[in-house]
Amino acid sequence: MRIAVTYPPLHSEKGVPLLSQNRQFQWFNNPTFIYPMVPASAATLLKKKGYDVVWLDGIAEGITLEEWFSFLKTEKISLVAMETKTPVIKHHWEIVKRLKESLPDVVIVLMGDHVTALPEETMNACPVDYILTGGDYDFLLFHLVEYLSGKKERLEPGFFYRQGGQIVTTGPFQRTYDLGSLPWIDRDLTKWKNYAYHNGNYKYTPGTYIMAGRDCWYHQCTFCSWTTLYPRFNKRPVEDVLDEIGMLIEKYHVREIMDDTGTFPVGEWLESFCEGMIRRGYHKKVTLDCNMRLGKAITYEQMKLMKRAGFRLVLVGIESANQKTLDRVKKGETIEEMVENVKLMRKAGLYPHITIMFGYPWETEEDAKRTLELGRYLLIKNYAYTMQATIVVPYPGTPLFEECRQNGWLVSEDWERYDMREPMMKTPMTTQTLMKYVQGLYSVAFHPEFLVRKFLSIRDLEDVKYFWRAGMKVVGHLMDFRRKG
Repeated sequence: MRIAVTYPPLHSEKGVPLLSQNRQFQWFNNPTFIYPMVPASAATLLKKKGYDVVWLDGIAEGITLEEWFSFLKTEKISLVAMETKTPVIKHHWEIVKRLKESLPDVVIVLMGDHVTALPEETMNACPVDYILTGGDYDFLLFHLVEYLSGKKERLEPGFFYRQGGQIVTTGPFQRTYDLGSLPWIDRDLTKWKNYAYHNGNYKYTPGTYIMAGRDCWYHQCTFCSWTTLYPRFNKRPVEDVLDEIGMLIEKYHVREIMDDTGTFPVGEWLESFCEGMIRRGYHKKVTLDCNMRLGKAITYEQMKLMKRAGFRLVLVGIESANQKTLDRVKKGETIEEMVENVKLMRKAGLYPHITIMFGYPWETEEDAKRTLELGRYLLIKNYAYTMQATIVVPYPGTPLFEECRQNGWLVSEDWERYDMREPMMKTPMTTQTLMKYVQGLYSVAFHPEFLVRKFLSIRDLEDVKYFWRAGMKVVGHLMDFRRKG
């Protein structure tokens, strides 16, 4: 059996699709390629178990759809596994139909948050053979291949497939797998250099990604689709993660590593990890970035320990400057706690990257103004180093989506429109007004005080290169969120 773990190329006037990013989807005018960690793990696991696997990211490799189809035919692929997301699900339905027409015997597998939330919709919309639900689709894909190869008698929970013309399921996914049993991602198989440079978060290149856990230990925010994929937080052993980092330093000479866990493990795990980075001397050889919660997640002493261990960029979600919104989406933090934590991170020598969203159905324009003002304040005063501003999207499968359905807040269920280019929830503000606030945050990059602080912070050529790349990303985002009408 020859298996392709793949992303078909998707071409649009909107730009380049950021499909490999685990939690969100956007079309970017300025291309960004983020390492797709779980699909890469799936390909690696299959290869490690002796299967013939090819990796084909048509988006990152810049090939055409015709070239993608030609490759699958020429290489005699017998199973195609693709990750999909809400804004491109219709594109993938059409690709699956065409693939079945040209290669009727190929087994097609879809996985990801959208098909986990609405598996039967996709089974009815296209001739896909199997849908894997949940987020551990590296383990599930391996299990499926073992089943198709006659090495397993039955499929475990988490699958949808066809039997006698009917859609059947093995039941809800439920296992918590041992992440420590996974082999480290085969960087050569998965063409790691395609993702090593075109990423605005990296100050030092080449960079790469790891994933210490799946996915968020807090696991309550109502807008996050990965609470659907990962009902329980799971993490790898500290020493396993440290060993992988050592390998990446020695074998691939990476200079920056982003951990893509939804929220980096905290407490004793975090302290042991940081102490291990220092003890092994890795903190002198590589820079680390991660996602983290604000509030009471980590202490100031732990922030300083992270700095000593080599951490640089810490991505944190503020989401809104309105407490009623934070409470409603179950953020579990107060505005005061978040602002204080951002300041403490910066004081400790870390560089907070803040994320902010506009377009909540219950927020007025005055609420949006408060969020804009808070974001601008943190950026201009250099408490926050960089930021991402978006329109909040109610992805299928999330509690927010169900709340919208119950209250009649959904603008549309045309999934192609769920790409952050416009609000998909009814709000008191027009689309043009919301885009004005998103662009208002990105335009901070041209504020005199912001520019002066960034200029004074330059210490070396790497800083100059980083600010240039970041500036190009800002220009791209201003185009991504340009006002319509």
